[in-house]
Amino acid sequence: MAIPTPHLEMKSTEEVAKTVLMPGDPLRAKFIAETFLENPQQINQVRNVFGYTGTYKGRKISVIASGMGMPSIGIYSYELYQFYGVENIIRIGSCGSYAPEVKLYDVILADSAWSESSFAHTQTGYDKDTLDASPLVNERLATYAEELGIPLHRGAIHSADVFYRNDGFDFNTAYEEHGCLAVEMEAFALFSTAQVTGKQAACILTVSDNLITHEQTTSEERQSAFTNMMKIALEMAE
Repeated sequence: MAIPTPHLEMKSTEEVAKTVLMPGDPLRAKFIAETFLENPQQINQVRNVFGYTGTYKGRKISVIASGMGMPSIGIYSYELYQFYGVENIIRIGSCGSYAPEVKLYDVILADSAWSESSFAHTQTGYDKDTLDASPLVNERLATYAEELGIPLHRGAIHSADVFYRNDGFDFNTAYEEHGCLAVEMEAFALFSTAQVTGKQAACILTVSDNLITHEQTTSEERQSAFTNMMKIALEMAE
């Protein structure tokens, strides 16, 4: 496939950094670019999925939204890896905590993603329900978090296909049987796409709501207040 692709309008691989931060929310991508990047240039607005390239501490990095859900992040990550020469994608998103020790606004670095989704099986024939993040990228991110003094929880997360479930699902099953600290909706597909393209992927999450205490943040807070995970991921700039 030639570039531009059906979903991204960049005409050259030079417009995109080798490392891309990928929030789900286009407005979070805009916030990161305007708040943290030096000389950010908007590189995508197809379907209002905003993308930007700039520098952080003098090093090039891009921020491109993924939209919500596994099919959406699967499209954008595949096109970036396969057609734009991107090497690393770090998902930065929100999640719901399953674990008593994981509080509102805490940051999670996902070592793996467990899912009931058929995404990876449909994409590659993969027949297991867990996919790992890229270990080398995760170790770099953990080091950056330590240097910045930002505490991390590390472990498995649950990537769900359905936000509003009516099947009697008990989140304690994911927590107790699969060790999942929290739930989100994209990482499993990102890890699958990285695997099939031979690239690197990671996922850093901020807790936006707690399924035990029922505490939750506002949409505005989810857009702009989750800065600790952003600061960690931005250190990946090349």
